[in-house]
Amino acid sequence: MICAEGYVFELERRGYLQAGAFVPEVVLEHPEVVRQLHRDLVHAGSDVVEALTYYAHRDKLRVVGREGDLEALNRQALAIAKEVADESGALFAGDLSNTNIFAADAATEATVRAMFEEQVGWAAEAGVDFVIAETLSWGSEALIALETIKAAGLPAVVTLAVHRESTTFEGWPIPETCKRLEAAGADVVGLNCIRGPRTMLPLLHEIRAAVACHVAGVPVPYRTTEEEPTFSGLHDSAYPGVPGGRHFPTALEPLTCNRYEVADFARDAYAAGVRYIGLCCGTGPHHIRSVAEELGRTPPASRYSPDMSKHSFFGAEDTVGEDDREHSRRL
Repeated sequence: MICAEGYVFELERRGYLQAGAFVPEVVLEHPEVVRQLHRDLVHAGSDVVEALTYYAHRDKLRVVGREGDLEALNRQALAIAKEVADESGALFAGDLSNTNIFAADAATEATVRAMFEEQVGWAAEAGVDFVIAETLSWGSEALIALETIKAAGLPAVVTLAVHRESTTFEGWPIPETCKRLEAAGADVVGLNCIRGPRTMLPLLHEIRAAVACHVAGVPVPYRTTEEEPTFSGLHDSAYPGVPGGRHFPTALEPLTCNRYEVADFARDAYAAGVRYIGLCCGTGPHHIRSVAEELGRTPPASRYSPDMSKHSFFGAEDTVGEDDREHSRRL
């Protein structure tokens, strides 16, 4: 299964969502833009239309002064996703995300559970096929999300976000955490966001060896390394003068994987036994098409896959004019 994520980054780049808050106000203000992004990603090969309810929970909406729009935003996001899923034949997924308030104590556990319950309730009413709980760095928070999804009688995909240390914020080893999630009823366990292909893949091998259920690998399409394993810690030495000295999240373009690099990840993840494959923050439709094609698919967007034989500089001799030959010689 291919699942395209990364909606908030893409919509920020398009000018419909604010970096920093990353709250998906665009769902209410420009629903046609969200609808088109869903269509673009299905066209490129995604098997899933995921409702844009990432960071659409009570705490994040409070940050931007829109807590009163909580239900309207969630229901609208679900309706848009369902429309595109129905017209395309894709699966329709609800979404829970990290809350950023969880602190592994009784008070925040109760608050987070209530936040998840209201979002899962709306997703169930909308008729989702399953719910994705994603970008969870606390194993305990992931278990609460899973319990909420299973209580609603829905299949659950639970993906953890791994930072510099290869553990949850409690210090649980990632394979062990995935085993706990599997034992608690998760249908798919794995990783999403934070790490790029190179630094996520070794952990996916460990998870695959630890669990019997399906495994998900949904990295960010950035060139993370052993020295800088997360995209939030990446630096571009060619341009150090970014505001605040931080390339994350608004100056990562030079560090983005190209379509061939994400195809390599898809091939390697599949060979490792990962069967739920996608890409997260920073993803464009061209990335998803490349993943789909590497996995043997021919999505509608493959009609427009590159063909350099038709290029004026690089094409066959009978397609290249004298001016083009001169251009080619000067390249």
